[in-house]
Amino acid sequence: MRRLPPLGALRAFEAAARRLSFKDAADELGLTPTAISHQVRLLEAHCGAKLFRRRPRPLALTEAGAKLLPGVRDGFDALARAVGALGVEPDPLRVTATGAFVSRWLTPRLAGWREAHPDIGLSVIGADRVLSLDNGEADLAIRYARAAPPGAEAEIFRDRYFPVCGPALVRPGGAPLAPAALARLPLIRFDWFAKDPTAPDWDAWFDAASGGDDAPRRPLPIALRYREEAHAIEAALTGQGVALCGDIVVADDLAAGRLVRASDIALPGYGFYPVFRAKDPRRPLIEAFVAWLRKTAAGPASPGAGQKGVR
Repeated sequence: MRRLPPLGALRAFEAAARRLSFKDAADELGLTPTAISHQVRLLEAHCGAKLFRRRPRPLALTEAGAKLLPGVRDGFDALARAVGALGVEPDPLRVTATGAFVSRWLTPRLAGWREAHPDIGLSVIGADRVLSLDNGEADLAIRYARAAPPGAEAEIFRDRYFPVCGPALVRPGGAPLAPAALARLPLIRFDWFAKDPTAPDWDAWFDAASGGDDAPRRPLPIALRYREEAHAIEAALTGQGVALCGDIVVADDLAAGRLVRASDIALPGYGFYPVFRAKDPRRPLIEAFVAWLRKTAAGPASPGAGQKGVR
């Protein structure tokens, strides 16, 4: 029986040894430098020898590391040739999330993942229904929920809901608007499929923002109603009214000036939680994608996102 170390540890070692940088290896594999260091230490414990000289800088291979690298590198090359010889494309990694998150946050950022992993195909499923991981509908789900769903990893980020609209709807320098003034503009609503009485919708926003004579009449005069949040955002972008949206999915539009905040009053939103099967055979690849998501979400150009209900 072969006594082999974990594949993830070997991949981390090979990338770090080839680049002589934990940071560059982390960028290549979609992990953090800390995760690379942890995997290398696992391999060192398995081998019973130090593989890198970490001090003084720069990073360098020890004698044991230099002896191990050719075998690991050739082994990965042989695996790639064996898979390629089959003439069959590997199944893409299937990732599901809500439609607005996929279209307005994830898709514009996927070039970074594809640059780091050009050989890994992705199948991205934007769906407002909850796809079943146990039934094989997806490998990884980014659930949108008030609290962590069963089996979820730590949340990637959490959003807040603001009224947003096209800049033409408010005069230059006219935002933020008072609740009474905002209520006189065309309001755009989208449906929350989850029956959450605390959902951040227009009724909840005006309850939080208004009081006494400032409260608009009920029921609220809704100009447009959509089933999908992504469609409500498009209506706001084309100047048709004000939509109450999560700040993550509209952050790019706000930064570019395509949308403006009609008010600084916000409602708390939900968190985005990665969920996958604990014994999934592709778990190392799934974890690499989740690590890339976290790194991208924490990056300087990374905004935050929103969707409706527990997904």
